[in-house]
Amino acid sequence: MGGVNLNGRTFVMVSSTASVVSQDDPTEFRYWEADGVVWGSYTGDTVTHGRFVGTRDGDRVSIAYAHALKAGGKAGGQSSSRVETGDDGLLRLVEEFRFDGDDTLHVSVCAEVGG
Repeated sequence: MGGVNLNGRTFVMVSSTASVVSQDDPTEFRYWEADGVVWGSYTGDTVTHGRFVGTRDGDRVSIAYAHALKAGGKAGGQSSSRVETGDDGLLRLVEEFRFDGDDTLHVSVCAEVGG
């Protein structure tokens, strides 16, 4: 996993235990990575705009995130993702996350957008 870099890659959410994922407008994540630091942005589905920053160690990505909700308000939290490579060579992120103020553990899966 050390040779696979997230820099410049785009992912879309395909499933989440926290909400129903819109098939027409799934949340899209843009990742950047350098020297073990990961950051990026996301929008779509229930989010008007969001940002994240964190670190990567091998196939594990740990981030903190914050976003504005289309319904109003904001949310933030922390997550830990496992980077996987599919048979098609595209990456998947399997993420466990918690919202600030809520101890419920959620799981989402994001798939790399081929290009």
